[in-house]
Amino acid sequence: MITFDEKRNVFHLKNDRFSYCFSVERGKYLLHQYFGRPLREFRGSAERPAVDRGFSPQPGAYENERTFSLDVVPQEFATNGHGDFRIPSLDVVLENGTNVVELWYEGYEIKKGKPALEGLPALYASDDEAETLEVTLADTKGRMKAILSYTVFAGDGVLTRSVRYMNTGKETLRLENAASLCLDFPDHDFDRLSLYGGHAAERSLERIRLMRGTMVTGNTRGASSHQQSPFLALARPKTDELSGDVYGFSFIYSGSFRMATEVEQFGTTRVIVGINPDDFAWTLAPGDAFQTPEVVIAYAHDGLNGMSQAFHQAYRNHLLRGKYQHAVRPILVNNWEATYFDFDDKKLDDLAACAKDLGIELMVLDDGWFGHREDDNSSLGDWKVNREKLKGGLEGVAESAHKRGLKFGLWFEPEMISKDSDLYRAHPDWALHVPDYPSSFSRHQLVLDLSRKEVQDYVVNSVCDILKSGAIDYVKWDFNRHLTEAFSAGRTPEHQRETKHRFVLGLYSVLERITQSYPDVLFESCSGGGGRFDAAMLYYMPQTWTSDDTDAICRLSIQTGTSYVFPPITMGAHVSVTPNHQVGRVTPMQTRAFAAMMGCYGYEMDITRMSDAEKQQVKEHIALYKRLRPTIQLGTFTRLLSPFEGTKNETAWMFTSEDAKEIALFYFKTLSEPCTPIRRLRLAGLDPDAAYKIAAYYPAQSLSHDSDGSGTGTLVGRTFYGDELMQEGLNVTKINTDFAAYLWVLEKVMK
Repeated sequence: MITFDEKRNVFHLKNDRFSYCFSVERGKYLLHQYFGRPLREFRGSAERPAVDRGFSPQPGAYENERTFSLDVVPQEFATNGHGDFRIPSLDVVLENGTNVVELWYEGYEIKKGKPALEGLPALYASDDEAETLEVTLADTKGRMKAILSYTVFAGDGVLTRSVRYMNTGKETLRLENAASLCLDFPDHDFDRLSLYGGHAAERSLERIRLMRGTMVTGNTRGASSHQQSPFLALARPKTDELSGDVYGFSFIYSGSFRMATEVEQFGTTRVIVGINPDDFAWTLAPGDAFQTPEVVIAYAHDGLNGMSQAFHQAYRNHLLRGKYQHAVRPILVNNWEATYFDFDDKKLDDLAACAKDLGIELMVLDDGWFGHREDDNSSLGDWKVNREKLKGGLEGVAESAHKRGLKFGLWFEPEMISKDSDLYRAHPDWALHVPDYPSSFSRHQLVLDLSRKEVQDYVVNSVCDILKSGAIDYVKWDFNRHLTEAFSAGRTPEHQRETKHRFVLGLYSVLERITQSYPDVLFESCSGGGGRFDAAMLYYMPQTWTSDDTDAICRLSIQTGTSYVFPPITMGAHVSVTPNHQVGRVTPMQTRAFAAMMGCYGYEMDITRMSDAEKQQVKEHIALYKRLRPTIQLGTFTRLLSPFEGTKNETAWMFTSEDAKEIALFYFKTLSEPCTPIRRLRLAGLDPDAAYKIAAYYPAQSLSHDSDGSGTGTLVGRTFYGDELMQEGLNVTKINTDFAAYLWVLEKVMK
């Protein structure tokens, strides 16, 4: 998978999906050569011409060679001060105040498998699944080295990159920018795709033409955030869901990040990905090293779905870990929107009884079970059961669920502290704060300083004291504000700008200790919904609450946006009451259910107050989901119609089982329209020579098969070849209602 051509000095990283090539030029510089469809061999047919460019200076050794400048060559790693004026990979300040070093090629090593990254989540692989190339660059004055790591996987369309910076000299160095990836493209004929949003409105797709100058996706919030997602893609302008070249970048990191593109004067494009340098610095004493987080690059020539499926496959096989990596997830009911803080033993017992009757498998107790917490003003950090509210304690609530055959789950927010808490009264210095200035509050809470070992130990011990009873089967781990006043009382002045990154490293240490101690517990990450839906959190917790917005129509875009990077099995998606608590919309139960079937299915409502007719409908939805769950959670996901494109009024999702024998096809239309063409829904990824039977059809607002007696409903039981279903497709019957949802189930019956 990785070769080095000693004659041409070219590294070639290759699998069935792509080739990635770069060379060692003049024995010193790593120059990018090619990234795209797989090549038999790279021989440099499009050799870069030597051109004298005005105001592009030459490195000192090449003063008289005006056709060579670092300002114009495509680099794998870029430093300051030697004539490259584009965004650098590295900003390092020496003791004399300069930020200029000279890192030249020293050597390489090819390894089987993939080494772990110290203290950081990353993709993993066995020796027969991947190969890793480590290229060492060394400063000509011996001050430092940068080890560039590249891993290519045998069966996945992704490449990973990271850098390890080492102080090899005798003076202290200060990193002020330590990027994980630098990648130069020879042109700028791209659309730039990113995911933006806000609380309860996460991950909307923005697609714009790549512009000259610098464009940045990122934040300084101390978390991956609702506002910007650590994802970037460059797609050729005509690329759509099923065709065209696209390069996707996903950052395995949960803190402040920067994903920048720069189109410079000669029309080339540089991509830089790493920790956001705006609020970062790291002191490297002699002998110290700094490991950057990992970037996952997905290349696809078969469109945005190809990119997404490359990410999905890599994350399911090489990021998720443990018991639940390839296990279907339980259907749950969460009491939050049912009761908020107003609950007791009886309410929860009634909820468990109703859940069992409906076919639900897991009951989750959310906020309000600890300290003296009756609202969001107090008690974070005091992880002791409130026995005035729960007379039987957590063990009583868990027993109520377990005796009915349900699993029991619990909500925590361990990274936070309330000013009104025993913990704050004992350790006010454990909260992030700046001396002599007032702290900023969000949701009446402050953030614990996880950069400190004693605080990490407290969090681990507090959570484990609850989990060691063995009564907890599931944990929802929440994070309901971002970092302000990121000053640590446990750190000296010269190390204060390390605090945000050390907070993230502390979080990873806490999560590793807890999740490995309790491998049978299913952990779900949350941050006011999807405010920390990133690949790093999935390394520890195999699913994430996608958004606090449970409205089915809002979820069509939120879940579609999330799917550009993350597979459905990682997305928590629940049915909630109408009018919806976030936006007040009234939608049919079937539409809410079909939207929630996108991922890890559940209910976020008071199921005990439903009518008998509603309960019967919920039973039918749950039975249907249990039938389709392996296909939805473990199969291949394809976007057929996106709510971000066209009229933005339609969404279509397709799920194909692992064995390719079952297909679940969902179609949603947000608003009914007069005098519209009949929608023809063309499937994708089928075997053109195989026949498929339409086994079931659920028209809008009805769960009964073939209930309307017209149009597509009459096709139930008929078979069609895959080529016809992909070229001609299925017609959607006329829609005369808002918020309509349809489902077809197809079975492969012959070859």
